[in-house]
Amino acid sequence: MAPWPWEFWNHWSIQILVLFSLGCQITLFLFAGIRRHGGHPVLRLLLWLAYQLADYTATYALGHLSLKGGPREHPIVAFWAPFLLLHLGGPDNITGYSLEDNDLWKWHMVSAILQVFGAVYILYEYIADRGALLRLASVLMLAIGAVKYWEKAWAVMHSNLDRIRASIKEQPRAMMHVNHGHFHPHDEVFKDGEFDEESLVRRAHSLFYICKRAIVDYPVMRDDSDSHGQDSTRKILEVSLWRLMEIELSLMYDMMYTKAPVIHAWFGYLVRLISPLAIAVSLLLFMFIDKDAHRRVDVDITYILYGCALFMEMVSLLNALGSSWTFAFLSTTRWHWLRYQSLCNKKWDRLRRVVAYLHHPVSVGGGSRYRSRRWSYTMGQYNMLHYCTRSDSAHTRPLLGSLAKMVGRKLNELWNRGHYSWVIEMPEHVKDSISEHMNKMFSNGGRGVNSLGMLKYRWGEESLARENLLKEGSIFKDSLSVEFQECIIIWHIASDVFLAKSKGAKEEEARDNVKAIKVISNHMIFLLVEQPDMMPGRSHNRLCQLTCAHLERIWLSTDRHQNMDLRATLKNLFRIRDPPDSNSRISDREELAKKLYYKYESKGFTYDAPRLPYVAELAKQLLRMEEDGTVNPVKLLLEVWTDILVYAASNCNRKIHAEKLNSGPDLKTIAWLMAEHFYQLYQGSLFKRDQMENDLVGEGTNPQGD
Repeated sequence: MAPWPWEFWNHWSIQILVLFSLGCQITLFLFAGIRRHGGHPVLRLLLWLAYQLADYTATYALGHLSLKGGPREHPIVAFWAPFLLLHLGGPDNITGYSLEDNDLWKWHMVSAILQVFGAVYILYEYIADRGALLRLASVLMLAIGAVKYWEKAWAVMHSNLDRIRASIKEQPRAMMHVNHGHFHPHDEVFKDGEFDEESLVRRAHSLFYICKRAIVDYPVMRDDSDSHGQDSTRKILEVSLWRLMEIELSLMYDMMYTKAPVIHAWFGYLVRLISPLAIAVSLLLFMFIDKDAHRRVDVDITYILYGCALFMEMVSLLNALGSSWTFAFLSTTRWHWLRYQSLCNKKWDRLRRVVAYLHHPVSVGGGSRYRSRRWSYTMGQYNMLHYCTRSDSAHTRPLLGSLAKMVGRKLNELWNRGHYSWVIEMPEHVKDSISEHMNKMFSNGGRGVNSLGMLKYRWGEESLARENLLKEGSIFKDSLSVEFQECIIIWHIASDVFLAKSKGAKEEEARDNVKAIKVISNHMIFLLVEQPDMMPGRSHNRLCQLTCAHLERIWLSTDRHQNMDLRATLKNLFRIRDPPDSNSRISDREELAKKLYYKYESKGFTYDAPRLPYVAELAKQLLRMEEDGTVNPVKLLLEVWTDILVYAASNCNRKIHAEKLNSGPDLKTIAWLMAEHFYQLYQGSLFKRDQMENDLVGEGTNPQGD
């Protein structure tokens, strides 16, 4: 006699699998939107598990149905095969969890064909001779399931970077020929002196071709700077670029990780109009079937599958019709009567407001889609001096840290990276500094960029050269004549040493600049430690480890001992993050910074700390400049760090920027896309200048004035 778990599984396995598959679909449907803003780690883990298990569960259940003899005794179980196809199609708001998933579109195509044939076999084997009503109901659901599954495979194919690049060649500017003032007179609505959210989203759609070209590294062509390019210049300059970048990246997220490429076309809208009707008709047919021969639990599960399918398809229809992508579709349609009826009469606007209102009750997890195209402005932070001044003794180490250390080195490193890093809200001054820096680069004839919009100089050189500080043999020249990631380590520690010793950095008027320096410096180190793939150049993990090890030895050589009472010890025992802003931790970092300042008298190479002498000399030079009053070292530091950030953003692999979208755009991604828009303005100014010169030549005037 088989044990009871196996007996239970043999009797109820297909019911468990179908309900679990439905649960995965509901989880994806409700929580897929959290990825736009990063999302809570627990919710992201739940979403990842649901995404990984959804296809496996539905595929296994279909195979189970085709092999198991149960459907012959209970044919209604075989009727669930089309619902499993519908589950394999997935919800509209997620097609891939990572960029690599989009490269598997061929596998999805083959899988769709095989799974559809499997579902057809199951229905033919167990449903074909069970009555006309059940046959018709199953055929309707089979058609919807097959189309939705094929649609997912098609969406994954169109989300591939190569396909996006090909689509740009075929249709360079999907929205550039739209005159919003003619088709939609109320498109520019202002609120508190700025465009309201809806107007900004429409403006982002009209400029989205810049983002599409940038993400696949497709060059800006001269035909982008014609009379329509002048319109682009106006559209870019009229709005807040930071808000515009967020929305454009959100649109790119839609294109790469949702079904947006196939939804917002004639076929996609047609599928969403027909599928709820087909499911409703199939449900009515099923209600008239004689169910006396079927188990009550199987009938109830069927009604649950119908109810969830109908609800999700209705929401899918409303979301598709009320999406801002529909505005883009209607604005470019060749059916002038449809454009006039929907946009000029504002019927679509009313529909969008209704959809936004109805959408709110089901916006669990990710917030309302119609207010979710904004970045949360959070930035990861990591400070080397903060990490190296930690207390690592057995009685002060957190419990989870002790367990991680016992398990092994890899887990201990993972714990240290997470425990000693933190997240902050990005200060407004950082945004202003980046915008101002880019404006300088692309103004004055674009002297800071080359013909491809890339920085002409190495990181930080332009800011230092402006103050005549790049003399041969100077510490500034030497600190930049190294690998990029090595330069970040040098300037990161030197900035902390300088700020700990500087009197001017503690003055009120320097407060915003000092905060911006710390935020950008800590963020670059966070990327170097946590996300090295987002950094250009050769990785220097070994150098980072050697530097930290030497800093720890310097810190341990001090006579500083931390005494904690029982309450503080217990609180520390269960601590998840090490707070960087506590008075004791700030004083620890400053003390280590001052020890570095006095320890190294001259620059030079030492094996255990290859660049710390350069750190000390750089900090001393900045302090001498402060005493002389020739250059404001705080402003200089901010300019150098901003230039380092912009350089890293511009030289990062475009594929890395695309991958980052699945967890919310990083500051570097925002800065990179902003640089692409500034370059568009620069190209427009060049075209305007060339056009004026041609006009002068045509009039017989010498443009050189000779």
